[in-house]
Amino acid sequence: MRLILAVTFGLPLLAALAFAGFIRLAPLDPARWHVSLAEPRRTGKPNDVRLRPEGGDIAAPVFALPPADLAAKIAALALAEPHTRLLAGSVAEQHMTFVQRSALWGFPDLITVETLPAPGGATLRLWSRARFGYSDFGVNRARATRWLAALH
Repeated sequence: MRLILAVTFGLPLLAALAFAGFIRLAPLDPARWHVSLAEPRRTGKPNDVRLRPEGGDIAAPVFALPPADLAAKIAALALAEPHTRLLAGSVAEQHMTFVQRSALWGFPDLITVETLPAPGGATLRLWSRARFGYSDFGVNRARATRWLAALH
């Protein structure tokens, strides 16, 4: 009876713990994820969203401030969100990649942001994408929309 209980409950529990460990501990190589957004990029899956001045999923507006100030605002906004850290880049570079993890399993989403000059101020390019899986249930689009609203 104990063996049956151990197999019935123990093995699935061990599998779930191993899965959670893999998701949380798998390395994130900055060279792979901290990329230039000058050329449009896609994951090829419905688990990403692009915010661009032209040709993105969401249109990036022009903000009436210099690109460096916009980068500082974005960094403060991103790092104020739970489970978020800077993976690569800096405000000074005006090019940053953040990792934000889901609360329960710790699935990593990567958000790369670049600020650039625009007539009347600055605009941005943002690519938010899931590292694992095929679909993200709209999480990346919701984040991009939320960040954009907070920047206004």
